[in-house]
Amino acid sequence: MSKKHPVIAITGSSGAGTSTVKGAFHHIFSRLRVDPIIIEGDSFHRHDREEMKKVMAKEEAKGNKYFSHFGPEANHFDTIEKTFKAYGEKGLCQRRYYLHNEEEAESFGQNPGEFTPWEEVGKDSDLLFYEGLHGGIKHGDIDVSKYVDLLIGVVPVVNLEWIQKIHRDKEKRGYSAEATVDTIHRRMWDYINYITPQFSKTDINFQRVPTVDTSNPFIARDIPTLDESFVVVRFKDHKFCDFLYLQSMIDGSFMSRPNTLVVPGGKMGFVMELILREQIAKILDR
Repeated sequence: MSKKHPVIAITGSSGAGTSTVKGAFHHIFSRLRVDPIIIEGDSFHRHDREEMKKVMAKEEAKGNKYFSHFGPEANHFDTIEKTFKAYGEKGLCQRRYYLHNEEEAESFGQNPGEFTPWEEVGKDSDLLFYEGLHGGIKHGDIDVSKYVDLLIGVVPVVNLEWIQKIHRDKEKRGYSAEATVDTIHRRMWDYINYITPQFSKTDINFQRVPTVDTSNPFIARDIPTLDESFVVVRFKDHKFCDFLYLQSMIDGSFMSRPNTLVVPGGKMGFVMELILREQIAKILDR
């Protein structure tokens, strides 16, 4: 952790909705006039898209049906740790991009699914902002979380997470529901062992809980809306925020535990900005 060069990380599974939190952070950065270095978790994958297909096929041929992007064999956990550590110490680090689609690839003159070259970034920046799968990962001697000043978890209840992923993959990536279910099944071992444990290390978790029936996520025709949900906000420390103030600002909110605030889903963006802006301002003042 660093007082001079802070690191803020959002961690959450694919389809969890980390992009919503990312949007809240961008609004906060703009209002506080913060110049961040943005690091994407996909850039730390070990294989590009074509290599990953080949490696996955080899693993399946060996009987390994659970090789996935969530686990250590498919990622450079050590590089995430080195990146956060380097930025915290010097305000400089290495960054590259994973090019998800043709639009992103075109600007770099490369193909979708490839990585851009590593480059040094960070000069004159105010903080490092990471969004991805492994912002708080711990594996063997590697502990990324100890280099993070503010760690945010985005973790909807698992059925809602699966519904969101199935619909996103179908609408934006053209995958069939069956293909996405196969991906969910393959990732389950790594999800349990490498994604879930991170949420015990977070400073704040945002968990969306639907108030409609999601008992069979694989046949859901639509994604429950924010207004059909509550958001459970869990703080690592019950002294983290002024809860009386937050409840006075958010109609319909209540405390379910000394460190847990529950708010209507429609207020999710507002409560994120309300809580996170204060925390980022504290980090920058420090």
